Amino acid sequence: MAGTPTFATPPGFLGVQRRDPAGGIAVAGIPLDIGTTNRAGARDAPRAIRAASRMLVDGAHPGSWVDPATLPIADIGDFAIALGDIPASLALIEQQASVIDHLVALGGEHGITLPLLRALRQRVGAPLALVHCDAHVDTWPDNFGQAYAHGSVFWHAIREGLVDPRRTIQIGIRSPVQREVWDWTLAQGVTIVTAQDFFELGPPAVAAKVREVVGAAPAYLSFDIDVLDPAFAPGTGTPEIGGLASWQAQALLRRLDGVDFRGMDVVEVLPAHDVAEITALAAATMAWEYLCR
Repeated sequence: MAGTPTFATPPGFLGVQRRDPAGGIAVAGIPLDIGTTNRAGARDAPRAIRAASRMLVDGAHPGSWVDPATLPIADIGDFAIALGDIPASLALIEQQASVIDHLVALGGEHGITLPLLRALRQRVGAPLALVHCDAHVDTWPDNFGQAYAHGSVFWHAIREGLVDPRRTIQIGIRSPVQREVWDWTLAQGVTIVTAQDFFELGPPAVAAKVREVVGAAPAYLSFDIDVLDPAFAPGTGTPEIGGLASWQAQALLRRLDGVDFRGMDVVEVLPAHDVAEITALAAATMAWEYLCR
């Protein structure tokens, strides 16, 4: 081990100092959390995830042997939002994402995924396949009267034709949910792999199911950190017991090399509720796994 010690890593994601995303992958923070329904604080996640990512700069990925230092990654800072205004913030996020070829977004609440999908759907020109890791289905028509709260993102994405529900798979689902919301989601053609299903099948079988559902279509990965059990990710807004271990999520992502991902996000990290930076590090590691596939 040589060079800069871990504690002195520059402040960009993975210590990246490049700011121009042309011809590569852009990492951006999106500090929006005004559509949350339980704990707030995900606005602080981008800087916490960047800080935790310093643990991932000491060499190559030990599975793929990809060194992120050799990848064309730029950290372009944080997107602008409209203070206190969800629809205006979503419009701003979509506008900023529309000029980026390949975006890795550090949320922020899960509501940021909707404008990112809108922007990517325009670039791709067809509905996207979706791999959605979460404790919650996030297909509620509204949350307590708020149409664009963080639990409605995929209801909108399906109804707007941003994603193809027949090529959508949700992994780790386990929260309480109204039966009509569950039935509506399945009726659209969405495949749900509950947390219990995941434990019984194991990462190889779930990864094979992902490839079966997604096929060769352009795809998007949305990783809500609360898919992990609170033992592995206590710093989140709506924790649910009985979730995946961090190694299980890693094992899944490492088996998705055949999927044509065009972008991803990791969302719902709350640094104020974190313990010893383990949630922020888990989030940074999922983005790192994605980049090093």
